Amino acid sequence: QVQLVESGGGSVQAGGSLRLSCVGSGRTLRMYAVGWFRQAPGQEREFVAAITRGGGNTVYADSVKGRFTISRDNAKNTAYLQMNSLKPEDTAIYYCAADPAILTAPLSQERRDYEYWGQGTQVTVSS
Repeated sequence: QVQLVESGGGSVQAGGSLRLSCVGSGRTLRMYAVGWFRQAPGQEREFVAAITRGGGNTVYADSVKGRFTISRDNAKNTAYLQMNSLKPEDTAIYYCAADPAILTAPLSQERRDYEYWGQGTQVTVSS
């Protein structure tokens, strides 16, 4: 199994940027597709972005497409979420998650497919 720890959250004004990091330990992160999800107060946890094990394919929620970029550095056992042009509606706790899907599986946007989760990092965007 893999343990995940997120960092990089904080408070920014609308239009600002943040980069979230997700460091894996235990089993190497390259064995997993990685997804980012977020949960705002009183709302369901929702998909944000995902990246394949090798980093060659990505998928994004429509709400963040063109503003957020997911990437990974398997040599550092780390995945990233670069968030630009932040909006107040991006305010949430952001979680990274690992999906032990086979190498050729399509990226999943479903929470149930992600077996391991970090503790989350808070992102607050003020107007």
